[in-house]
Amino acid sequence: MNYHYKHISTEPIAGALGAEIKGVDLSTPIDEGLLSDIKTALWKHKVLFFRNQDLTPEQHIAFGRQIGPPQSDLFVKHHDKYPELIELLKEADDTGYNFGGSWHSDTSYLEAPSMGVALYARELPPYGGDTTWTNMEMVYQNLSPAMRNMLDGLRAEHVAHGLKQQLKIRKGDYAISFNNADEIRIEVKHPVVRTHPETGNKSLFINPAYTYRLEGMSEEESKPLIDFLCEFAIRPAFTCRFKWEPGSLALWDNRNTMHFAINDYEGHRRLMHRYTIAGEIPE
Repeated sequence: MNYHYKHISTEPIAGALGAEIKGVDLSTPIDEGLLSDIKTALWKHKVLFFRNQDLTPEQHIAFGRQIGPPQSDLFVKHHDKYPELIELLKEADDTGYNFGGSWHSDTSYLEAPSMGVALYARELPPYGGDTTWTNMEMVYQNLSPAMRNMLDGLRAEHVAHGLKQQLKIRKGDYAISFNNADEIRIEVKHPVVRTHPETGNKSLFINPAYTYRLEGMSEEESKPLIDFLCEFAIRPAFTCRFKWEPGSLALWDNRNTMHFAINDYEGHRRLMHRYTIAGEIPE
C-alpha cells in the first residue's frame, strides 16, 4: 500500500507503531482529502495521536463519525447526555480495579468487534496514566514460519460474561461505568490470524482478556499456546507508549493492535471520553 500524504505530517513515536499527527484541528469538519490522509496514516501506524485539541463532546462525536459509525457496549454504560460516548472516570479515591488494565482488543467477544476507538483526554493526573499499544501485524510477522503455518486456519473462542461479578468491583472503582450485566455471557469464534480489510496484511487476533481456547481443543491444550502468543505479543520491540496531555486524542485500529491502560496514578482523578467505532466480522 502506498503511504503518501498531501494534507498531514506524521511523526512516529516508536519503531513498531504509533505516530503524532501535526497541524490538524479536529474541532472543524474534516474534508475528504484530509480524512483520506488520516485513514491512510491509521492503516500504516495503527494508532494516531492528536495533541492540543479543544473538543466539545459534539465535536468529538462528529470526528468519530467521520471515521465510522458508533458502537454501543453491552457491559459499559454510555454517557448520560451523549449516547455515542462512554465516560471513563476514575476518582482520586478509587482503588483496585483499573478500566482497561489488561492487554486486550476491545470487544473481541462480539461477532463484529469494534473497528477502532477515538479516546479523548479531558482530565488527567499530574503523572502516570499512560497507555501502551502493541502491533499485532508485527507480532505475526515475527513468529517462526512453522508457527505461522500452524496458526493459519485456526479459530479461537472469545468469551465475556458478568463483568461486575467477575471483577468484584468495590466502592466507586468505575462502578458508574458498568451496566447491570452480571448474567450476560457472550461467546464467539474468530480466526486466530486475521486479514485487515484495508491493507490485506495478516495479524494475530487473540488477547489474554477474552480469548478462551482454540477451536477443537480443550482449555488445557489451548492455554500454553495462547499464553505463549500473548506473552510474545507484548515484547517491548512491538509496542509504543503514549503520555497523555489534556486535549490529546488517540485514534487506533482495534483490528491489528492490543492496548493496556497503566494504573500508576492512585490518589488522582482521570476522565476520558471514548467513541467506539463499529467494525466488521473478522476474516
